[in-house]
Amino acid sequence: MNIVILSRSRKLYSTRRLLEAAHTRGHESSVIDTLRCYMNMATAKPSIRYRGEPLPPVDAVIPRIGASITFYGTAVVRQFEMMGVYAVNESVAIARSRDKLRSMQLLARRDIGMPVTGFAHTTDDIPGLIDMVGGAPLVVKLLEGTQGVGVVLCETRKAAESVMEAFFGIDVNIMVQEYIEEAGGADVRCFVIGDKVVAAMRRQAAPGEFRSNLHRGGSAHAAKISPAERRTAVAAAKTMGLNIAGVDLIRSNHGPLVLEVNSSPGLEGIEEASGIDVADRVIEFIERNARQGRTRTRGTG
Repeated sequence: MNIVILSRSRKLYSTRRLLEAAHTRGHESSVIDTLRCYMNMATAKPSIRYRGEPLPPVDAVIPRIGASITFYGTAVVRQFEMMGVYAVNESVAIARSRDKLRSMQLLARRDIGMPVTGFAHTTDDIPGLIDMVGGAPLVVKLLEGTQGVGVVLCETRKAAESVMEAFFGIDVNIMVQEYIEEAGGADVRCFVIGDKVVAAMRRQAAPGEFRSNLHRGGSAHAAKISPAERRTAVAAAKTMGLNIAGVDLIRSNHGPLVLEVNSSPGLEGIEEASGIDVADRVIEFIERNARQGRTRTRGTG
């Protein structure tokens, strides 16, 4: 099988591990820079060229699309789909998961637990928005933020008003969520492949920090998850239509709540914390499911 990994760099840990796993399992595999692909959308024979040369026949593509190139990256994945290539995560599902507001709306429609979340457009609605999520402390999130960037904990009502006024003043879209104090600055990353959680880790925020992202100095350890957490993670990935997903859960007094569903979850933290060869599981999933022309839109809208 010829497997292509769409990634900006073959030096990235996740990209390197997927390449190694594919080679170990006997497949041809290569890394191509998403932004160096260009496309011919001819009706009869759509094609992709890479660095000026036509690509050889491809059986499966693993999209590792960074948030900053979502628009172009999903267009490239969509072109592979038009060519009948199996995409382990489809373009529609990637775009769906990257839209934080849409993700929350889809999760809510499927009755999947998540923190109380509010969204508004004008400063006049700030008082009602704060009341909607249970008052301060609360969390303000940029809709375009990643890896904890643009996430602000507002400990008082006055602070929340000031932060939201500032964001509205520069015409930035935000959503507001209740703060789950009992989580103690920790969350659980569940790595979902198909219908299973294959690995899980508990991430703990650094002292004085409430964001548990490893890029923010958080620590990670293997996590034992409950059946409810397992069901929630799988349901969240399915709602987005993702075959491969990193689902971030927070443990609350009323059960597991979904914080985010990531369509390009990193492998380094989860493999080191859990001791599980997640890259091998990804390639194994592709072996079982990759078929020419098998792409279809999945999920809920």
